[in-house]
Amino acid sequence: MVLRTMTWNLWWRFGDWERRAPAIVEVLRAQAPDVVCLQEVWASQDESGGVTDQAEVLAEALGLHAVSTEYAWFDGLSFDNAILSRWPVEIVADERLPRADGELGHRRALVARAESPWGSWPILSTHLEYRFDASTTRTLQLRRVMELVAEHRGDPERDLPMVVGGDLNAVPDSDEIRMATGRRPGAPPGVLLSDVWEQVGEGPGITWDRRNPDVEASAWPDRRIDQLMVSWPRPKPVGNPLRAWLAADEPVVVEGRETWASDHVAVVAELQTPS
Repeated sequence: MVLRTMTWNLWWRFGDWERRAPAIVEVLRAQAPDVVCLQEVWASQDESGGVTDQAEVLAEALGLHAVSTEYAWFDGLSFDNAILSRWPVEIVADERLPRADGELGHRRALVARAESPWGSWPILSTHLEYRFDASTTRTLQLRRVMELVAEHRGDPERDLPMVVGGDLNAVPDSDEIRMATGRRPGAPPGVLLSDVWEQVGEGPGITWDRRNPDVEASAWPDRRIDQLMVSWPRPKPVGNPLRAWLAADEPVVVEGRETWASDHVAVVAELQTPS
């Protein structure tokens, strides 16, 4: 058996979000992941205080369990991270990440544990600062993510490793990613992250793809900015990536019309489980 993991930025309620909604469900159903790290998940609040949470809607449609970051309401809407799981899942940490000035911003890291057949598997979903020129901020944020990994992964020589999925808004050769993967100093002591696509993905793994008409006018080039990672050290060979591929990299037909489910491509990977 393997652990099928996935990370995907759902593009909140931007664009034609109502038309995109069934396309998102279709992509998730086709990929059938065991755990999913989601970013730009929306929640809405009506006048009576009732809440509709996109993560819960997706979980109900797909027969999964869901947890989300704390709602931050603005005009009745929230902009969240979430984790979907085939098994019961419980939040163990939900933190705002730092800005360049050291103060806490609105970007968050969500840590949960999924009660998998192999034990309690830690999962982290995050979304880092998006600006092209914000490498310094992303470095601070990713370092804090790695500290959370160290705090919640358990015994690195014995316990299941942390799976980290997110829209990191950073390319593999950026300072922040090179720090996380051990190519430059700055990581917290005793923890690094293995880039799954680097190990087993085929091709460039572009997740910001200007073939998508929703991003073709962007000033950004095609880039690999969404990553699945696994904490290191870890008990051999548990958590080692076996294969990885992209999803939502083509339009889905909705009501007879081709629809891109999001402005981001999803990354899917299968990881080695304990024998």
